[in-house]
Amino acid sequence: MISQLAQKIVINGQEFYGPLPTLTGVGNEGKVEFDSLASIVNKAVTYLFPIAGIFLFLYLVWGGFDFLTSMGDPKKAETGKNKITSALIGFLLIFAAYWIVQILTRVFKITTSY
Repeated sequence: MISQLAQKIVINGQEFYGPLPTLTGVGNEGKVEFDSLASIVNKAVTYLFPIAGIFLFLYLVWGGFDFLTSMGDPKKAETGKNKITSALIGFLLIFAAYWIVQILTRVFKITTSY
């Protein structure tokens, strides 16, 4: 009876039986990469931090451009200063978040696959 209900799937010549996880990503070695929420977050972090850094740099440049092209207009100069300040606070938040993740993985001995 169990063999009649079991699922069979062939990926890269390798056969898998049984109910498969709903979030299945098969890597090069044939292992399941996304078997839990933690593995999805670990994989996403490797892409989110560089993307956040790029946006941070662009916002910092935008604030600097506004400040340099204010031509004595105090309102535009203040807008540029606020953008630069926000970008620097964002940098500190991204930096702190990265190191908090690193510290937590060491403290709780979480293995990462990236």
